[in-house]
Amino acid sequence: MENKLPYYMSYPMPLIYDDERRERMDFEYMKSMYPEAAKKLLPYIEDECDRMEFDGSMIYDEYPDRLQLMLVGKRLFDRAKKDQIFLETEWGAGGKKDREGGWLRDLIQVMLYQEVYKRRCDYRKHCRKYYSGVQL
Repeated sequence: MENKLPYYMSYPMPLIYDDERRERMDFEYMKSMYPEAAKKLLPYIEDECDRMEFDGSMIYDEYPDRLQLMLVGKRLFDRAKKDQIFLETEWGAGGKKDREGGWLRDLIQVMLYQEVYKRRCDYRKHCRKYYSGVQL
């Protein structure tokens, strides 16, 4: 009697696309476990990255400009502060005016870099699969 392979082993191609779905679900799950401060900042960061997501954007440069990303982070910090998403006491870092909100600025930068990294990965995956509308 001939040993037959199960269907999923004889036609493995659909499972390739399942990896992307699983990665996306995993990424969304990890974001759901962010601390409260990060959850409050996430909509600001995603909105800013949505605005920067276009062909030719600096986020898709081989080496994105650090200064530009720092300015984006500062703009995000200023927007969040203007919208007062945190209490006034949470903004300060030991009362020093020059490092006002230091930990929060750092958190924004890290979250921004992570979001840009994720979008760069998605962009590369998309470009690798499609060329002029034809799937490779």
